[in-house]
Amino acid sequence: MTYLFDDPLSFPSDAVEGLVAAHPEELLRVHGGVVRAAATPAGQPALVVGGGSGHYPAFAGWVGPGFAHGAPCGNVFSSPSSDQVHAVARNAENGGGVILGFGHYAGDVLHFGVAAEKLRAEGIDVRIVAVSDDIASGQGGDHRDRRGIAGDLTVFKVAGAAIQEGADLDEAERLAWKANDATRSLGVAFDGCTLPGAEDALFHVPEGRMAIGLGIHGEPGIDEVDMPSAADLARVLVDGVLEETPELDSDRVAVVLNGLGTVKHEEMFVVWKHVAGLLAERGLTVVRPEVGEHVTSLDMAGLSLTVMRLDEELERLWLAPADAPAFRRGAVVKGPLGEERGEVYAPGEDPIPEASAESQEGAARVLEVLGAVEELLTGLEPELGRMDQVAGDGDHGQGMLLGIRAARAAAQRSVVGGAGARTVLVQAGAAWSAEAGGTSGALWGAALTSLGRALADDAAVTGDALRTGLIQAVEAIERLGGAQVGDKTMVDAAVPFRESLAAAGGADGGAAGSTGAAITEAAAKATAAAEGTAEIAAAKGRARNHGDKSVGTPDPGAISFSRIVTLLGEQLS
Repeated sequence: MTYLFDDPLSFPSDAVEGLVAAHPEELLRVHGGVVRAAATPAGQPALVVGGGSGHYPAFAGWVGPGFAHGAPCGNVFSSPSSDQVHAVARNAENGGGVILGFGHYAGDVLHFGVAAEKLRAEGIDVRIVAVSDDIASGQGGDHRDRRGIAGDLTVFKVAGAAIQEGADLDEAERLAWKANDATRSLGVAFDGCTLPGAEDALFHVPEGRMAIGLGIHGEPGIDEVDMPSAADLARVLVDGVLEETPELDSDRVAVVLNGLGTVKHEEMFVVWKHVAGLLAERGLTVVRPEVGEHVTSLDMAGLSLTVMRLDEELERLWLAPADAPAFRRGAVVKGPLGEERGEVYAPGEDPIPEASAESQEGAARVLEVLGAVEELLTGLEPELGRMDQVAGDGDHGQGMLLGIRAARAAAQRSVVGGAGARTVLVQAGAAWSAEAGGTSGALWGAALTSLGRALADDAAVTGDALRTGLIQAVEAIERLGGAQVGDKTMVDAAVPFRESLAAAGGADGGAAGSTGAAITEAAAKATAAAEGTAEIAAAKGRARNHGDKSVGTPDPGAISFSRIVTLLGEQLS
């Protein structure tokens, strides 16, 4: 379990503040994460790597000369929001462009992608590298479609060293992808991890058994076998990682035996003794191995093995010096190290436009509804978390609660400032996305923003406008999430809801009561569809890596959507 915390919801930010306090001469706390205390040298590309919290030393522990320039830090096991990524990148970039690096997960792809678009609109050259080393998350097919686990270390180390040597943005991006395509990993678990404040682990492995192919976000493995000896485990890991030949075929390799949080160094060394021997039997020469905790999963009991094939170029960069809080190699990091920082960028709230009295009345009603949704999600958090544990990472309830709390607080500030309904919803959506992170955070933030854009700050909220906005909100979820009905996601409930609202039309002339009735009818169809997701296997999101394990349990995203729109119908009827 996680023993020490204050408020479980503030655990990620509290941990980052403590890390910075422990390394004040190396790290600077900025909105969304950390950057180097010294400014990035002028014209040097900035490597910004990140993901959810709970993985230390990844990612904030890797910020320093010869490695990364900044790290956005999301909630536990949840992608940093696009707002966080954007802010960290703005503080790291200094004229040389940015590489955004992360593990290949849907939420990270979405949030880092949105941040990249915003940075490009500001004139900053941005490249994206999504690490995809985990062989258990996809057999055959495109290597780059897999998820990223401990290969993050080898890929980002190579990219950071290349930048320190003087590589420009194009060259650093090329080398990062070269390292990714030369890297393969496989992980195992003996028991699951426990979120701060949770009463139990996200999953358990039966006594005497071992799960193979786990993720680093608390996802259970894709298979279970009898608990092996250290020697047998070494063979499972080596055989699995070497089962396929990476793009770069070589007999020299960088190897990482990574602890996931609970397995101690002495145990890892016993395993490493066997791993080293098996690699030698295969004719492979190990170059500067790393045995320890590098990409963890809170207190998960488990290990992963990563192998990166080396040519002369990659070997030089793998061995290059680095000086970060959690990764120090070599005596001197050569090349420019940056000067003292000037002004630090921090995003501010958007100004509140003038609003009519009628729209302000609608804004107050929006705030009331958001308060009711917060109360609903507070009660649903444990249930949603249990659903998500079956084949996901168990944080859906927590993420939804973080999102609605932030949205309601932003709406409260906007209403006090005299905002109309449109502005209240747009600012609430931005806050939900920024604080919740993850895929659902981005989608719910986009949904509230799209709903707000159908309303006006200078006119009353009508039933027709509300119905149009809800349809647009679901369309935004479909467009950004990329899922379809049958993939076992929120979309399975959202599409029937949208279709029912569209069929209802505007025959009521905009009456609120009739709109409430139409929403209630649409919500009933969403609820039936959400409950029906129990009968299908996931084809999108993290649960898709676990085959039929999700069958029998409804999708938590679909359930939370159906409960929220049901409440909305009740509020407006």
